[in-house]
Amino acid sequence: MDAPGVLAGLAVGGIAETGLAVILFGVDWVAPAVVLLVGGIMMLTGAAFFAHTTLRGKFLVWDEELDRLGLTGNERVLDLGCGRGLVLLRAAARVPGGHATGLDLWTADQSGNTAEATSANAAAEGVTGRVTLVTADMRDLPFADAEFDVVVSSLAVHNIPDDEGRALAVREAFRVLKPGGRLRLADFRNARRYAAVLRECGAADVEVYDLGWRFWYGGPHARTTMVAATAVRRET
Repeated sequence: MDAPGVLAGLAVGGIAETGLAVILFGVDWVAPAVVLLVGGIMMLTGAAFFAHTTLRGKFLVWDEELDRLGLTGNERVLDLGCGRGLVLLRAAARVPGGHATGLDLWTADQSGNTAEATSANAAAEGVTGRVTLVTADMRDLPFADAEFDVVVSSLAVHNIPDDEGRALAVREAFRVLKPGGRLRLADFRNARRYAAVLRECGAADVEVYDLGWRFWYGGPHARTTMVAATAVRRET
C-alpha cells in the first residue's frame, strides 16, 4: 500500500469531522456543523479514492500501459523505484524470453517495502527466473549505456527532494535506453519538467497525459500523470 499514513489520516480525519458535526447538529450549532460535515465527507471521499488507487486502480492502469507497448516478449525492462513489484512483475510476465530488473533503495514510502517482499511476490507470480533486484540510487544507475529496451517508473522520481536530482534521474533513465527504446514514467508531480529534460536529451515522441480517476491519490488534486518518450539519439 502506498503511503499508508496518508490513507489512515484521511480516513480518521473524515470520521472525526463527521462525528463532531453530528454532535454539533445535536446542540443546534448548525453553521459549524455543516462546515465540519462537508469537510468530513470530502476527507472520506478522498480516502475512498486513495484506497481504490493503491489497492486496484494503479494495477489496472499499468496493465493497460504495458499492453499498449506491444512487447514482443524478448525485451530487457528496467523498473526504477520498483517497490514491491507492481510494474516490475507485470512487465516480467510479458517478457518470457527477456528479463526485468527492479531497482530501489527500499525506503518506507510503501508498506512492507523490502527486497525480500519483492522476491516473494516474484515467486508467487512465477517470474523469479526472469527478475533481478538491484539496490541503487536512480540518480546513478549501475548499468551501461543503451542496456534496456524499456524503462518504467511508478511514483518514485518525486521522492528525490531536489529538482536537479530528479532531472539527473530522468537523464539516467534515458541514458540506459537502447535506440528505439521506450520510457514510461508515472508520477503526480513534476511531469512537465521530466518531459522538458527528456526533450533536452534528444528523446522523441515525448507525451504527457493524465492517467484518470483510477490513479487519484485522494482526488483530482493528487492525480497521476504519465510521461512517455522514445530514445532516438543521445547527446555526445
